[in-house]
Amino acid sequence: MPLDDRKFMILQAIIDDYITTAVPVGSRTISRKAGVGFSPATIRNEMSDLEELGYLDQPHTSAGRVPSDKAYRLYVDRLMKVGKLTSDERERIHDYMQSRGAQVDAVIRSAATVLADATQYTSVIVAPKLGSLRIRHIQLVPVSEEMALMIIVTNLGIVKDAVIRVPSGLSADDLYSISRMLTERLANKPLEAVRATFAELLQDAESNRRLMVEALRVIGRKLDAEDATEVVVGGSSKLLNYPEYADVEKAKNFLAVLESKDKLRQLIGREEGMEVTIHIGAENGPEMSDCSVVTARYRVGDQVTGALGIIGPTRMNYNRVISVLEFMSRAMSELLSNR
Repeated sequence: MPLDDRKFMILQAIIDDYITTAVPVGSRTISRKAGVGFSPATIRNEMSDLEELGYLDQPHTSAGRVPSDKAYRLYVDRLMKVGKLTSDERERIHDYMQSRGAQVDAVIRSAATVLADATQYTSVIVAPKLGSLRIRHIQLVPVSEEMALMIIVTNLGIVKDAVIRVPSGLSADDLYSISRMLTERLANKPLEAVRATFAELLQDAESNRRLMVEALRVIGRKLDAEDATEVVVGGSSKLLNYPEYADVEKAKNFLAVLESKDKLRQLIGREEGMEVTIHIGAENGPEMSDCSVVTARYRVGDQVTGALGIIGPTRMNYNRVISVLEFMSRAMSELLSNR
């Protein structure tokens, strides 16, 4: 049974109404909408066909219909028209981001807040991968006769630090000399390419070889860190305002996912090559089968390094979410690339 223009029109009207109200939609409600022009009886017949085709569900015998995951997929792929943010909204978001743009972690936290507030859903930001960053500066700061703090600063202002053991007899000048050598040899190299320089650095270290071994060991450990990619959540409780999550078990499942950074990375960062992606209901796996996840990528220079995501009910306002994500992706790319 094909979907003709009338079925398309009725299905879109049902989806639009359910996104707004979260109440099962009846034929009389659709017949009263401007531009529909069909009787309730005609609409009931079409709704019955749409249910048979898998686009509508009827939660209770006497109730109206609700869109299925299949209907939302058709909606975002063929029926939805993505709008634009107003000039006031764009300016407000841009100003907020700029005012908190001194460090990349501040940019990420502010982006999570803006996304959650602008969409009224839960936001997730995946920070740039450590391997995509470049070293700007390395400094060894003495903290005692036997210990020093090694600080690694990247081009995005991300700071990695660790306390390392200093061989006896080394002065502050020795630490400065090692810091300068590390910075000169590793500056502007991607962190993922730094390891290739280790052997050459050790060969040139001469009398400070023991300290260099320790410093490179710590740098290597930082490169291997499992938590190198930070995940920031904004508006974690916003989804609980929607009637879909009044059920305690659904709410618990959702909050459990938010507490797992590994699961959030998989949800938000799974489409490396796509600019914007939409996963609906069961496409997100059993734990998130009541949610939709919309993601966008952002760049530093010409390299895709991180992702922004919105998690909401399957009846989310996709039009609004996509327009916000697209603008935020461009704003973050611009802010981080001009550092």
